[in-house]
Amino acid sequence: MTDDSPVQFDRNPHEIVVARSRTSRLLWNIAGTFFLSLGAVGIVMPLLPTTPFLLLAAACYLRGSARMYNWMLTNRYFGSYLRNYIEGKGIPPRVRIATIVLLWMVIGFSAAFMTDSILVRIALLLVAFGVSIHILTLKGK
Repeated sequence: MTDDSPVQFDRNPHEIVVARSRTSRLLWNIAGTFFLSLGAVGIVMPLLPTTPFLLLAAACYLRGSARMYNWMLTNRYFGSYLRNYIEGKGIPPRVRIATIVLLWMVIGFSAAFMTDSILVRIALLLVAFGVSIHILTLKGK
């Protein structure tokens, strides 16, 4: 194989690969539940990232429980969001706009009324700016 030839996979990269050991599966499921919980909290708290935690949870469930992995991908609240991200389909324009508006409303409120520190205000605004750029640069549907 030359350096410019495409990578060949021995298996489907989306194939569920559950760990063989019962202890390993339990640990993967505990980690998946932990990351899923953080992702769920991140849905309502804009400073806590949702997508990385949901992706980590899916990766953990991929190794811990086929049932939990499939549940995540078919969940009515974040299943399509997660599937679209994993498949590289991007974010629909309406969701993109709503996300950015909500982000700036919550961070703007926090910066204006929840802290007296100018450094915290600047940090909040920088985070909002960075997250906005990330959301705007994601592929759209």
